Amino acid sequence: MTDKKATGDTNTTRFMPVKGAENEAQAMIMYVYEALQAKGYDPITQLVGYLITGDPTYITSHNHARSMICRLERDEILEEVIRSYIKEHHIE
Repeated sequence: MTDKKATGDTNTTRFMPVKGAENEAQAMIMYVYEALQAKGYDPITQLVGYLITGDPTYITSHNHARSMICRLERDEILEEVIRSYIKEHHIE
């Protein structure tokens, strides 16, 4: 979700995250990762392909992984990926 509130910088769009989506996104990423791995795909490249294009055919339908990933917006998934990366690397 985006918000065009005045922040002093009229060219910057402020992103407003969906509350409570972190745990759902984390569980979904792991579920889809395991389904892709089980079918012999490289989960990282398949997930990146999906996140860049929005094309759900990058995700296997095995164990309903494709329908699972479509339940969340791509920005929610990216937000969780970035949150996990920052936490793992102690950036904050």
